[in-house]
Amino acid sequence: MFFSKQASEKKILGLKDLRVLLHEALYNLGPQKKVLALPPDKTRFHSRAGEITQMIHEFYGNHLADILPALGTHAPMTKPDIKSMFGDIPHDLFRVHDWRKDVITLGTLPKEFLHDISDGKVNYSWEAQVNRLLRDGGHDLIINIGQVVPHEVAGMANFNKNIFVGTGGPKGINKSHFLGAVCNMETIIGRADNPVRALLNKADSSFSHLLPKMLYILTVIGNDDQGNQGVRGLFIGDDKECFYKAAGLSLKENITLLDKPLKKAVVYLDPSEFKSTWIGNKAIYRTRMAMADNSELIILAPGVNTFGEDSEIDRLIRKYGYRGTKYTLNMVQKNKDLNNNLSAAAHLIHGSSEDRFKITYCPGGLSRKEIEQANFAFGDLKEMLNKYPPDRMQTGINEINGEQIYYIPNPALGLWSEKKRFE
Repeated sequence: MFFSKQASEKKILGLKDLRVLLHEALYNLGPQKKVLALPPDKTRFHSRAGEITQMIHEFYGNHLADILPALGTHAPMTKPDIKSMFGDIPHDLFRVHDWRKDVITLGTLPKEFLHDISDGKVNYSWEAQVNRLLRDGGHDLIINIGQVVPHEVAGMANFNKNIFVGTGGPKGINKSHFLGAVCNMETIIGRADNPVRALLNKADSSFSHLLPKMLYILTVIGNDDQGNQGVRGLFIGDDKECFYKAAGLSLKENITLLDKPLKKAVVYLDPSEFKSTWIGNKAIYRTRMAMADNSELIILAPGVNTFGEDSEIDRLIRKYGYRGTKYTLNMVQKNKDLNNNLSAAAHLIHGSSEDRFKITYCPGGLSRKEIEQANFAFGDLKEMLNKYPPDRMQTGINEINGEQIYYIPNPALGLWSEKKRFE
C-alpha cells in the first residue's frame, strides 16, 4: 500500500485536504479494534502531526486507545504542550515514553553488520529496542506520524527512526547515535541512505513482524510561492517507498544550498520549542556545512535554560563540553560514564564547530560561566536581541547596521550548506 499527494508549486495542502486524504486512506484499511498513534513531540510542532493526530482521533473515536509521543531522549510533554499541539484530544489517551526503563528488545543485529556498514568505524552489536507498549499493548494497528526533514543522525528524520529511536531504549539510541557521529555528520545529514538508515532498515526488515501492522503518515513542510509555510507533501504507506518518496521531496523543499559559505549567521530559537542545548543545537547541526572557516554563528536562545533534557546527559554535557570529535572520542575511551552514554558523546561531536568557526550562544537561562565551560562563547541575550532583532530580519541575507548577516528563524525546518559541501 502506498499513497501520496504533493501540492502544486504555488500552493500548500490545507487542513481540509489533509483530512479528506487521511480519512480516505484509513477507510481503505478497514475497521480497527485498537489503534496506537505515534506522533512526534513538541520539537516537531510544525510537522502538522498534531492536527493529523486529531484527525485520526476523529476517525477512530474510542478505537484510538493510546497516543505515545515518540520522545526518544527528550523530556516528557507537559499538559500545556499537549494542548497546544494536539488540541482537545483527551489527556488520558497520552502515554509517556521512558527511554531508560520502559523498553523491550525485539532482537539484536550482529557486530559484523555494523562493522560493515560503518567501514570498520564501530565493532559492536546493536539491540533493536522499542517501548513495550508497541509489542505488548494488544493493538491491531500502529499509526506512525511525522515529518521528513534533514536530520543529523538518521540523514532524514522519521519513518522507522520513529520506532527504534523515538520509542527506543538506551542501548539502541546510544549506539545508533554514535554510529552516525563517527561516520561523519556531513556525509549523513540530508541523505536518505547512510549507515544509520541502513541499520534502521535492517532492524525493520528483521523484527517488524513482532509488532502489529504499521501505517506511516509522513509530511514534508515547505513554503508556497508567497512564502507561506505548510504541508507540501503527504505520504501514506506501510513500507519504505513512503519514506523514500517523502525524502525526495524534502531534498527539494528543505535544503538551501549556498554558492559561498557564510561569514556570519544568526539563528533564532523559539522559546516555546527550544529549552535546552540538546534540542537547540539544531542551530549548529543544520548550519555547520554553511559556515566559513573563522566565521561566527550567533544563537539567540531566550528559552534555553539547561543543557540536557535528561539529568545524566545534562551532567555529561557540563562535564565534557562541545570540544569536537578528537577530544570526545578520547574521553569516550578514558571515561566509563561517557562510554556508557554514547548518544551524549555523539551529541557533543555534532554540537561542536570542530574549531572551524566561533559559536556565540545567547541563552535566556544559562550563565556566562556555564556557557563558556561548555566551550561556547557567551553572548548577552538582551544586547544581541537589540543588535539583531528577529522581527526586523527576513530569512536569508540582511544588512544590519552596515553588517551583512544570514538569518534563520527556525533551524528545525531545514538544512543550510555550501554547495560544494553537499555533493
